[in-house]
Amino acid sequence: MKKLFVGSLAWATTDDTLKAHFDAAGTVASAKVITDRESGRSRGFGFVEFEDDAEGQKAVDTLNNSELDGRTITVSEARPRD
Repeated sequence: MKKLFVGSLAWATTDDTLKAHFDAAGTVASAKVITDRESGRSRGFGFVEFEDDAEGQKAVDTLNNSELDGRTITVSEARPRD
């Protein structure tokens, strides 16, 4: 399982639009836009998980600096939480 960090998301980006954007790279296991607990508004980043590491790496290579919902997004391998 390869987990990716996706930054610079538009406020309008949803879990579904995030998943649809990454489906081009392979089979997405999950896609989640992180939201503020109190307001419910997007915090501008999210995470996408791929079951296959090679597909996850392909997503980093092809979708980093791509455009989603009018914004240029950044895609990198997620780092473990401290």
